[in-house]
Amino acid sequence: MPTTPAVPASVTAVPRRLRLICGAAAAVVVVAMAVVAALLTSSSTGVVTFGLADQVAVAGLGLFVGAGIMALSASRVDADADGVRVRNVLVRRELPWELVRAVRFDRAASCASLEMTYGDEVVLLAVRAADGERAATAVEGLRALLASWRAAHPEPVRGPLLYDD
Repeated sequence: MPTTPAVPASVTAVPRRLRLICGAAAAVVVVAMAVVAALLTSSSTGVVTFGLADQVAVAGLGLFVGAGIMALSASRVDADADGVRVRNVLVRRELPWELVRAVRFDRAASCASLEMTYGDEVVLLAVRAADGERAATAVEGLRALLASWRAAHPEPVRGPLLYDD
């Protein structure tokens, strides 16, 4: 007889591998732009004159692009008995368990998702297939929390509608 998994108090997931890749890419961009800024000495090509302001602008652009790359890895999922808090690249959502129908992680999918009761689907960018066992553990924890909430809040019994036959 299979045993039911223990319900965790909370589940937290972040994309580990994506953070490493984005960190390396951001570092490469920042270093490359710093080198370009350093090599962009004060000179005139006859048409364009490069100066200190151009060097600062190129270095600043490198920092800006590096920060944008790091923002791609800022996704996070936090869940507890009250609900799920999802932070994707630009969107933050706080979802109570009563709105969640299922936690899905299809074989071919790169990310897990929450199937909502109103027919929508919320992608969890923090739970990625590339993270392997960490992602599977997070999905199992989310499913256990959802099952625990459903057990504590059974759906009320509804009588037949007025015109049901």
